[in-house]
Amino acid sequence: MTKPGASSSTAAPATATNLRVKVRLFAAFRERAGAPEVEVEVHPGASMRDVVAAVVCRAPTLAGVVDAARPVRNQEFVSLDAAVAPSDELALLPPVSGGSEGRRFWLTEEPLDAAEVSRVVEDPACGAVVTFVGAVRRENEGREVDYLEYEAYPGMAEAKMAEIAGEIEARWGITRVAMVHRLGRCEVGEASIVIAVASGHRREAFEACHYAIDRVKEIVPIWKREVWKDGAVWIGMKP
Repeated sequence: MTKPGASSSTAAPATATNLRVKVRLFAAFRERAGAPEVEVEVHPGASMRDVVAAVVCRAPTLAGVVDAARPVRNQEFVSLDAAVAPSDELALLPPVSGGSEGRRFWLTEEPLDAAEVSRVVEDPACGAVVTFVGAVRRENEGREVDYLEYEAYPGMAEAKMAEIAGEIEARWGITRVAMVHRLGRCEVGEASIVIAVASGHRREAFEACHYAIDRVKEIVPIWKREVWKDGAVWIGMKP
C-alpha cells in the first residue's frame, strides 16, 4: 500500500504479464515514425516478429516499408524469430545504402583525410597499401545532387567494420585494415568513406579493399539521404 504523500512508480508495465521494450529507429524509419524510438508492449517469449508488429501498431506510417527492416538485438543482426527480453537493446534498420595496431574503424562529422587512414595501416613489412576513397557525385540517376546526409547506428557501425576486417584476415591473412565513414552533411566532391588495406603483395590488397567496400554497403548500418534542389530521398527506400 502506498503511504500518503509517497509517489507511485511511473515505470510499471501496463499489465502484470506483458513486457515493455524500446525499439530504436534510424534514417527513413525515424522520419516516418516522427521519433527516434518507440516503446511497445509484447507478451513474454515474444520474438522480433512480434516486436515489428507492435511497432507498426504504434507507428502506422511504417506499415508500407517495414518488410525491408533489418531487426537488431544488442547491436547484432538477428532473424525475426529471435526472442527478446526487457533488457535487450532493439532496433529496426532501414536497408543499408559503420582497434589494435594496424586497425581502426571510426565515424566522424569532419572532412576525411585519406592520408591519415593510410598511415594507420602502413608497415615496413607491407609492400602494398591500397586506399579507396568514395566521393559524393554531382549527378545520380539523372538528378543533380545538391548534397548528401549520412546517418549511422554508432557502436554497431564500428563493430561491423571490425567484423569485415576479421573476414578479410580469415580470407587473405591481411591484418592491417582501417575504415572511416563520414556522418552528417557531405558536399559534392567530398569524401564520404575511406578504406585502407596494407599487405605483402598488391593483388591481395586490391582484392581485400574491393571486398571491404562491398561488405560495408551490405552490413554496416549507415544510410544516406540524397538532397536535390526540389526534394530528397533516403537511398534504398522505394515508394
